[in-house]
Amino acid sequence: MKILAIDSSAVAGSVCLYEDGEIKAEYLTLDKRTHSETLLPLIDELKKETELDLSTLDAIAITGGPGSYTGLRIGGATAKGLGLALDKPIVNVPTMEALAYNVCDSDVLVCPMMDARRDRVFTGLYKFSDGKVEVIKDQCVLTIDELVSEINEEVIFLGDGVDAYHELIDSKMDVAHSFAADDSNYVKASSFVYLAKDYFDEGQVMSADDFRPDYLMLSQAERELKEKQKND
Repeated sequence: MKILAIDSSAVAGSVCLYEDGEIKAEYLTLDKRTHSETLLPLIDELKKETELDLSTLDAIAITGGPGSYTGLRIGGATAKGLGLALDKPIVNVPTMEALAYNVCDSDVLVCPMMDARRDRVFTGLYKFSDGKVEVIKDQCVLTIDELVSEINEEVIFLGDGVDAYHELIDSKMDVAHSFAADDSNYVKASSFVYLAKDYFDEGQVMSADDFRPDYLMLSQAERELKEKQKND
C-alpha cells in the first residue's frame, strides 16, 4: 500500500510517502513563504528521492481542516488536483486528530489546540490505546474557558495554541496537566499517515470530486461581510 500524505493546515507544511508499513521519505518546512510556493516543490523532491510513480499510489491523505484558511485551500486544491488527475481516492483526516496523533503513545487525555484568534482555539479531546484513537470530543471551536470546563482528568496539551495560551491554561486548570515537547506542536505528515492508513482500511475515503475542507468557522472577511449585510 502506498499513501501520499499532505499537510498545509498551519505554518508548517509537510509531505510524506508511506509504503507497506514504512515511511519512505518525509519533507517538512517551517519556511515563512506561503504553501503555494513550497508545497509542490516538496512533493517534487519527494518524488525524486523515492523515485515515486504517482500512478502507483493507493490514496492521497490530506488534513482537511480546521486550520489556516489559505493553507487548507492550497493543500486541499493540491490533493484534489492529484486525486482527479490520477483517479485516486482522498483520505480526509481531521486536523485535530492528525495533531493529536503526535502523542499517540500518551496514556492520558490528549488536547490538541490551534490558535483561532480572539481567545478561541480549534480543539478536540482524544484518547489513544495501542495507537488507535478514540474521539472523546470531536473537533470544534471553543474559548479557553469553554475548553477548560470540558476537562476533568489529567491531560496533555499540544499545538500552536499552547504558545498563545500557555499561561492562561495554567491559571485556569485545576487538574493535572502538561504540555508536549515543542516539536509536537505542528502536524507531521509522517505521523498522521498512520491514522490515514487506518481510515483507508476502514473504507473511510472519498472521491477527489467530493472533497471539501472543513473550516469550522467563517473567515474574517466572510464574518465582516455577513456583519455588514446584517447592518445594511
